[in-house]
Amino acid sequence: MTLTRLIPLAAALALIAAPAAAQETAQEPARWSFAIHGGAGVIERDSLTPEQDAAYRAALHKALEAGSAVLAAGGASLDAVQAAIQIMEDDPLFNAGRGAVFTAAGRNELDSAIMNGADRTAGAVAGLTTTRHPIAAARAVMEQSPHVMLIGEGADAFAASVGLEQVDPAFFFTERRWQGLERTLRGQNQPVPERPAGAPGPQAANDLPAPPLNERKFGTVGAVALDSQGRLAAGTSTGGMTAKRWGRVGDVPVIGAGTYASNADGCAVSATGSGEYFIRATVARDICHRTAAGADVQTAADAEIADVGSIQGDGGVIVMGLEGEPAFAMNTSGMYRGAVSSSEPARVAIYGDEALQP
Repeated sequence: MTLTRLIPLAAALALIAAPAAAQETAQEPARWSFAIHGGAGVIERDSLTPEQDAAYRAALHKALEAGSAVLAAGGASLDAVQAAIQIMEDDPLFNAGRGAVFTAAGRNELDSAIMNGADRTAGAVAGLTTTRHPIAAARAVMEQSPHVMLIGEGADAFAASVGLEQVDPAFFFTERRWQGLERTLRGQNQPVPERPAGAPGPQAANDLPAPPLNERKFGTVGAVALDSQGRLAAGTSTGGMTAKRWGRVGDVPVIGAGTYASNADGCAVSATGSGEYFIRATVARDICHRTAAGADVQTAADAEIADVGSIQGDGGVIVMGLEGEPAFAMNTSGMYRGAVSSSEPARVAIYGDEALQP
């Protein structure tokens, strides 16, 4: 699938992460509904300038626009998820695709996953270095291979074989992330690798307004959707953690940990946070187990994030239910997030104590 062309919003939704009781209104269920995240972590009001705050909100709106354009036209939830994530993979503000963090060896290694709630098919990739859109590669694994997960050179080779765009690894380079790698390695008394071949010089920074140097967010991006045919889908994409080593892979491409969708269970989930803990807690699948047992999506999300916190993990999730009700839960001070539907306008939020707003 090629990148969905952006068109003006047709309709939109946003629901804040509030207790389930506060969301019980007389409003008709949404015909379609969509929610996204751009990472959770230590994100506080005094750590972002007004320009940085505005840049993130604009980026979230752009991704919401891409997904809602698909859904408003009667398109599939999978297409909406992929369209929005591709927008964020190309945006250097996020830790996914162009703008991903670097490994200790000075490489960008990209992970992604997507899942179709209607039939529980799924695809995932890990350690990509040349495929422009990892989310597209994950979907190709789901739809054009007999497998669920491919890794490394083989995953890039498969993506190329099915016609997905390949780029020079320098395409993913951003000066902000490189400086973050240098600081991390020096703080660990580890050697700093040479700048990647083809990367621009330090004076040619190619970033949009950058957050402060002490930002510690987990910049995974993700989306969950319910389309007009009642089909749920979830997708997630990430560059992982700064200075990771030994081929480390986090929760994002692990189906049931960072990504999961099931119409039978009544939920779709995309997670962001400390991946090792999300794997141990099988976060995404466990949330859907809770909804299948009768919990509403907000209650299920809150309970699962509390469980992650009990084992010292931090991060957040977005969840979509069969009635089009999105939920957001986090145990961090912030999470870049937004939602839109056929019955409510697009809204976004950054800080943990902030309601979604236009």
